[in-house]
Amino acid sequence: MQKIKSLMARQGLKSPQESVVDMSPVESFRTPSKEELRELREQPTDPQAEQEIIDRIEEVYFSSDSFDMVQYELEQRLPPDLNLLELEEYRDKLKRQQAAVSKRVADLILEKQPSYVKELERVTSLQTNLQLAAVICTNARRQLRSAKEGFTEASLGLLANQRRRQLLTGLLKSLRTIKTLQRTDVRLSEMLEEEDYPGAIQLCLECQKAASTFKHYNCISELNSKLQDTLEQIEEQLDVALSKTCKHFDVSHYTKVQLAYKLLGKTQTAMDQLHMHFTQAIHNTVFQVVLGYVELCAGNADTKFQKMQYKDLCTHITTDSYIPCLTDLCKALWEVMLSYHLTMLWHDEHYKEEEATPGADDSSAEGSDESTVDRNYVKKKLEHGLTRIWQDVQLKVKAYLLGTDVSNFKYDDFIVVLDVISRLMQVGEEFCGSKSEVLQESIKRQSVNYFKNYHRTRLEELRMFLENETWELCPVKYNFSIAQLQEFNFMGQCRSPSVSPSRQLESTELVELSLFEQYLQGGNPFEMQIDNKEEETDDVLASNGYESDELEKSVYQDYDSDSDVPEELKQDYVDEQTGDAPVKSVSRETLRSRKRSDYNLNRANAPILTNTTLNVIRLVGKYMQMMNILKPIAFDVIHCVSQLFDYYLYAVYTFFGRNDMHFQSASLPSQGSQPGASRQVVPIYWYESSGLGLISSRLRTTLSRIQESLIDVEAGGENTGPHASPEDRREKVPSPHLSQLVVLTASDTLYGLAERVVATESLVFLAEQFEFLHLHLDTMMPSAKKPFLQQFYSQTVSTASELRKPIYWIVAAKAIDYEQMLLLMAGVKWDIKEIMSQHNVYVDVLLKEFEKFNQRLGDVSKIVRIPLPVSNVLWEHCIRLANRTLVEGYANVKKCSNEGRALMQLDFQQFLMKLEKLTDLRPIPDKEFVETYIKAYYLTENDMEQFIKNHREYSMKQLTNLVNVCLGSHINKKARQKLLAAIDDIDRPKR
Repeated sequence: MQKIKSLMARQGLKSPQESVVDMSPVESFRTPSKEELRELREQPTDPQAEQEIIDRIEEVYFSSDSFDMVQYELEQRLPPDLNLLELEEYRDKLKRQQAAVSKRVADLILEKQPSYVKELERVTSLQTNLQLAAVICTNARRQLRSAKEGFTEASLGLLANQRRRQLLTGLLKSLRTIKTLQRTDVRLSEMLEEEDYPGAIQLCLECQKAASTFKHYNCISELNSKLQDTLEQIEEQLDVALSKTCKHFDVSHYTKVQLAYKLLGKTQTAMDQLHMHFTQAIHNTVFQVVLGYVELCAGNADTKFQKMQYKDLCTHITTDSYIPCLTDLCKALWEVMLSYHLTMLWHDEHYKEEEATPGADDSSAEGSDESTVDRNYVKKKLEHGLTRIWQDVQLKVKAYLLGTDVSNFKYDDFIVVLDVISRLMQVGEEFCGSKSEVLQESIKRQSVNYFKNYHRTRLEELRMFLENETWELCPVKYNFSIAQLQEFNFMGQCRSPSVSPSRQLESTELVELSLFEQYLQGGNPFEMQIDNKEEETDDVLASNGYESDELEKSVYQDYDSDSDVPEELKQDYVDEQTGDAPVKSVSRETLRSRKRSDYNLNRANAPILTNTTLNVIRLVGKYMQMMNILKPIAFDVIHCVSQLFDYYLYAVYTFFGRNDMHFQSASLPSQGSQPGASRQVVPIYWYESSGLGLISSRLRTTLSRIQESLIDVEAGGENTGPHASPEDRREKVPSPHLSQLVVLTASDTLYGLAERVVATESLVFLAEQFEFLHLHLDTMMPSAKKPFLQQFYSQTVSTASELRKPIYWIVAAKAIDYEQMLLLMAGVKWDIKEIMSQHNVYVDVLLKEFEKFNQRLGDVSKIVRIPLPVSNVLWEHCIRLANRTLVEGYANVKKCSNEGRALMQLDFQQFLMKLEKLTDLRPIPDKEFVETYIKAYYLTENDMEQFIKNHREYSMKQLTNLVNVCLGSHINKKARQKLLAAIDDIDRPKR
């Protein structure tokens, strides 16, 4: 289409629109003649063929309007040799192209014909409208000419005077306004004195706005300068007012300051300035507090301190003023952090109020966006400032802590320091929600060093106490609990293990408030440290050893019926005997038998402990205070707590258990030995042959671990291995030695039974208190270190009661003259021919020994209460040793008849019957051990062989006696050798 238009232009043809523009309004448009249209219609009508003809036209024909087609054909297309036929063909080609172009042009003209007619009509209408406009303009000019001629000069003069009057009235108003502006500075000064910063800024801004209206007056330029100076002065005073909020936050004051900055459009600048003031306030506050104490201690007004750096100034704090200065320092820093906390609360509440009550002109989108930007900036700035403020506080306190060596502080003073720092770290955690890494690292390093030295001193002190301990009962109240000690006050109201749960008061859980919520209206979390330093006392000692004999009578009176038995006594009975849950009922007979077993001194379960035990418990309380205050060193402290228990357990074992385990058989005392002389202990294999060792493998492992990790054996000259390094020895303590005042060899005191009971049961009581503290210690211990605590309890604390067996064994072994019984049994004739109805004398002698033992137990119980578990262990040891002595005596028999075997059974049954009246221990220990051995005399050859294989608790000598005495008369030599060989095979692994 573009090619056709270009070709039409060169041929002098125009489009209908161009023709309309070029035509005059009256020009007539020529339409094609009928001949032309017919000629055009006769052209090929195939559009595709027509389009192909047009496409074959050379591009040069459409290149430019100045293109000369004739000249082009003559110069370019004519060949050098003219050929008429070729020329005619080429001419026909050009005609066909021309005809195609002309037909296309004709089609376009016909297509645009309706638009042409419509445009022609619009041009005609436009011509008519122009003629009407010309008529209107002519009339307007004529009327204006008439109006000009009708006005006079007088009327114009009146208008000029009215205009002058209006100008003068406006001038008068302007002069009055300028006069008011000149007097504004006085009012601004008054408002600044009243701290009405928003009003002053509002007035100043209005004055500046009014002054800008009259800036064309010369006097206003000076006033503008004066107002600008006043505004700068207001900003300076506003900055000072902002800095005051860093130490003492006041809501109304801060509201005025923020409103003033908002009017100035400097909300973000105000927040930047506020954080700078908080940083400066922290520095100035701590410096002034420390400077005041340094100058007070120096006793002079030397100005050199004021020029020192803060770190250097902290090194001049004396030991006496260290804690008061630290407390005041934390109080001052608390005020700063509280002000920042209240600042954040103010902004939160203020923004909530703005969101709840939007402004009246919400149409101001630009102002709303600016307010949102300021709000987001302030929020982020305040949140970021939390960590920054707390970091500055930590650095200042750290510098103070490092300025003084606290290694020589008393424990109570050091606990106060830890308590203050712990409270400060709690404040920091509530302040910004982050851990106090700087303070923790600093105080942890100092605490670990201090505690190591302190613990080393306490271990040496404990060794001194143990070596001077006479193991006498410390008289405490019958209801004594570690919760009554002031060292455990930090735990709050807690229940003693000796108190029945039914009598424990229920505590109501209160919602714990944060420190900022507690002291929001006033007060200071560090003021309590002054009260804590006051001396506290606890009343745990009984007035006369045990509380009162009246208490004993009230506990052990005979009740008329089982229903009269108090539940507390039932609880105490079950708790002491088994440690299990209370049974449903306890009869009077049980209580009476219990009185006999407990040897008249139960005293309502009064604890058995020594002064050393009480000191250890107090020391544990102090250690737990440190753990409670400083959680990061909890593992180090618990490790030291375990060493206190380890050392106490090892000392009790060393004093009363270890040496007794090494008694061996020796020459027997003569018949004329003096009463009270040292009596030979029975061979220990009598006891261990049954497989029931005195020391369990767990207890043996625990004692070995304590000796390797805690005991400095080189100091006692007992080391046989390689020498330990000095650093390892520094962490150890020499083994304690029993005081020479403690006598364990006197028979009239049952070989120091009272001391043994006090020592052993005080250890058991100490273990019970550790069990009571288990949950509390577990909450203090880091999760990664809890396996250590569980191992300590399972392998050490739980083994305390196991020391009863080895410690009380030596008493049982020496209290009864077992050797005399063997001698008496050796003189009995067992190959009798008649069945005897009377038992042998040795049974009466043995029972007499037990009666004496029972009597001496009663004598000891007048000195110290003998708990039921202790009496059970003593009776168990004695009965087991007696039964084994009986078997040993029967094994010494050379000849024995069936009647002799019946006599053995009679003797043993008589022994059991009388023994059951002396003790409540049931079942009788090793009863089957004796009965089975006696019954073995009736076995046949085959049964004896099986008996030897199944009963390895008997010694080789005892089994051999069965073979030789029982079967020797009616078996051949070969059968006897076979049985003896079986015995030898059993005994061989023991060698």
